Amino acid sequence: MPFFRDYKNGDLRHKKGSAPTGSTTPKSVSYICFIGAGYVGGSTAAVLANQCPHIQVTVVDKNAERTKAWQSENLPVAETGLLDIVKVPRDGLRPSQRKNLHFTTEVEESIQQAEIIIVSVNTPTKAVGTGSGYLLDSSVLEDVVMCIARSARSNKIVVEKSTVPVGTGETVRDILRNNAHTGVKFEVLSNPEFLAEGTAVQNLLQPDRVLIGCLETKSGFLAAETFASVYATWIPRERIITMNLFSSELSKLAANALLAQRISSINALSIICEATGADIQQVAKAVGSDSRIGPHMLRASFGFGGSCFKKDIRSLVYLCKCLHLDDVAAYWEAILNINEKQKSRSVARIVSRFNNNMNGKKIAILGFAFKENTGDTRESCAIDLVKGFLHEGASVSIYDPLVQESQIREDLGIDCAADGGLDNRLTICQSGEEACTGAHGVLVATNWDTFRSLDWDHVARVMTYPRIVFGSSACLDPNVLESMGFTVEIIGKKVW
Repeated sequence: MPFFRDYKNGDLRHKKGSAPTGSTTPKSVSYICFIGAGYVGGSTAAVLANQCPHIQVTVVDKNAERTKAWQSENLPVAETGLLDIVKVPRDGLRPSQRKNLHFTTEVEESIQQAEIIIVSVNTPTKAVGTGSGYLLDSSVLEDVVMCIARSARSNKIVVEKSTVPVGTGETVRDILRNNAHTGVKFEVLSNPEFLAEGTAVQNLLQPDRVLIGCLETKSGFLAAETFASVYATWIPRERIITMNLFSSELSKLAANALLAQRISSINALSIICEATGADIQQVAKAVGSDSRIGPHMLRASFGFGGSCFKKDIRSLVYLCKCLHLDDVAAYWEAILNINEKQKSRSVARIVSRFNNNMNGKKIAILGFAFKENTGDTRESCAIDLVKGFLHEGASVSIYDPLVQESQIREDLGIDCAADGGLDNRLTICQSGEEACTGAHGVLVATNWDTFRSLDWDHVARVMTYPRIVFGSSACLDPNVLESMGFTVEIIGKKVW
């Protein structure tokens, strides 16, 4: 990105304008355009249109198949309650209210009509070139911004909804300013998303906070207040926080880094527990009882997954390195190292229970999504766990209630009987009971409710000795399972 030249010079000072004088009266908004109909853009647009029937909301995406899916009963995003939210504004189900949610591939027309344009396109980690493996690739976002500049014939508010490198707001402003039609002015805002898969609708309807970053000028504050007035239709104003552009962009990365830090912290403690005989559940209860710490996200696990945590921490690490803050970069990167360690040591722990010889052994993996209540497998811990067992020579059977077989095979890179016959040792099953049949061990990789209610008596009968069940306390009750004849191993608890 062009703005990273300032990172390298160590100059990240936010360019301030004069502070506004008097009150800033927000302008009324009648038309909002989202560019990007993915998980964030489509879901956010649907809730906004549902809560603001007076605003026309158009979602633009060049992917015609995705756009068509949003117009159907089979949405491209699987989120509890989302279809009901979409149908009201999309299909005009309100009495005496016109339809106000539209999905289209017509980019220029939608840009020209909108007063606020929200950019919610993908920003993956760069795969090649400078910063590869760490820096967020904002090239698609920059292309969209160029399109906005060339299409707009009147003043617009342009909102970064995508997760971006710190400083992107300045790059966006440069692109708009240098390519705008004569007389057309833009204000750039940052409005990062904080959605958790499986609870996105709830997160949008009742968010902990909404961040709006703006340029610290009178026109910047006015744009922020105008956008805030849209959210204030259903969100208490005290939860809508305005700040400068850099603060908003960094806050998104910081939030995910701190959440991931908490997971790696409890997992690091679980390693100590297994080495000393302490119990991570008891330790977590003790520290979580401190009101300064709290009990949330203190369950030891196989690690964190999903599309955001790893990507955002790496972006933060890259930022620190560009600013020559090597010690700070190492601190944040350690979170990722602990996460990888937790997965590899979990495989090693199970393998050791079979005298370090998995040939002829079968392991059942229950769950493949990175978390329960979603079919998303991006960066799922199960991927590395399965690969680890296959590498050790075990046969692996997998069941997940939402993830399709084709997705599992794609994630594992297995589509034929190559690579030493890996495909012959991998089975994708239609139920948990089927996956466990003939297995010597079971690993609960995703804490689906269905695994809590599994017929474990039946599973005990169809498994093969030594009948080891391995997982976290969030899903398994060791006392109940041990009474059925299982050997149970819980993360963060020494058992031998």
